[in-house]
Amino acid sequence: MAGSEAAWQAARAGVPVVLHEMRPQVATFAHRTGDFAEMVCSNSFRSDDDERNAVGLLHWEMRAAQGLIMEMATRHRLPAGGALAVDRDPFAAAVTERLKSHPLISTSYEEVAELPSSGHWIIATGPLTSPALAESIRAATGADALAFFDAIAPIVYADTVDMSVAWMQSRYDKGETAEEQTAYMNCPMDKAQYEAFIDAILAAEKTEFHDGETAGYFDGCLPIEVMAERGRETLRFGPMKPVGLTNPHNPVKPYAVVQLRRDNKLGTLYNIVGFQTKMKYGAQTAVFKMIPGLENASFARLGGIHRNTFINSPTLLDDQMRLRSRPNIRFAGQITGVEGYVESAAMGLLAGRMAAAEIKGQVLPPPPPETAMGALITHITGGAEAKTFQPMNVNFGLFPPIDAKGGRKGRKDRYKAYTDRAKQAFTEWLG
Repeated sequence: MAGSEAAWQAARAGVPVVLHEMRPQVATFAHRTGDFAEMVCSNSFRSDDDERNAVGLLHWEMRAAQGLIMEMATRHRLPAGGALAVDRDPFAAAVTERLKSHPLISTSYEEVAELPSSGHWIIATGPLTSPALAESIRAATGADALAFFDAIAPIVYADTVDMSVAWMQSRYDKGETAEEQTAYMNCPMDKAQYEAFIDAILAAEKTEFHDGETAGYFDGCLPIEVMAERGRETLRFGPMKPVGLTNPHNPVKPYAVVQLRRDNKLGTLYNIVGFQTKMKYGAQTAVFKMIPGLENASFARLGGIHRNTFINSPTLLDDQMRLRSRPNIRFAGQITGVEGYVESAAMGLLAGRMAAAEIKGQVLPPPPPETAMGALITHITGGAEAKTFQPMNVNFGLFPPIDAKGGRKGRKDRYKAYTDRAKQAFTEWLG
């Protein structure tokens, strides 16, 4: 995501770009193709509400900056209520085609195993940086890269779900069209079914960690078994919450609900929302078929887990996203300690513009901290505590507080004030 956006922004500024991609010659655990911007963990860019949601505001800023990732995500969106869900394979193919067709962008398919000593570089290797390059980064920075684990949710074939048990409905009926009402499938559980399900998750055989690895999960992408270990009710107040849904098959309110979100435009695939897991494949099949409506389900992909690497950006990067010890190198994307497709692409957008400006003898200041992009880059390049630095999604807690003169604002009004202020500041920065 970040590398694709960085290449696009630099080329749009008139700077020739070589885009280095090691796939498919060198594979990763999670990727299946050699396409740029391949989505592996989810197909959702989360909320598209640019008035009261921080990630929706980030969508707005990237569209205003003519970002490639947001253009292609919008073009290949799927019905998902108020969220921006993406038909992942056509999306990645379209990003790849657009970059390859740009006259100032050329592609080199090989692994870059060491940090280059000369030239202008952006390292946007994402959460699955190759071991060789990760070791080169450690050697150059004199600091160990931090790591957490990111898990992949399973995907089910839609026509194998029992719709006499499950039903189609977006939470709180978000989405007006008939197509949008097929964005989510819902599978209800009563209390006994839920308790048996939790028991099975806790007892299931899990993937073992490698030597030297520790389970430093990012809280926004916790495996379901880790959530279950934190308390038997955790899942019921998380991805399995039964609120905002009405079961047409049964007037009794379900105790818990498993949601499946549409994963492709054809509506043939649905991913189980929030069900990232490190259970072994055989255990996954047995446990997930305990879900009412999925007893005979077939899985297009089971869940998995992989190691995500990121650097301690507050100590290593300046406000131009350059490595302080080697300023010819910038970092962008999830390796900098932002979390999420949108946040990663946004950091690529900034790195590409900043690098192009420097090559042209100019300096592009970071966006103001009142903006979503500015809040993120401020956080990773000095706003966060280096000792406790962890990956972070964009959120209003990263923004300078709103002055609530004239009385205390309600949350919705306060969020609207944040986005109004940000849009004005970002428009001025673009100018």
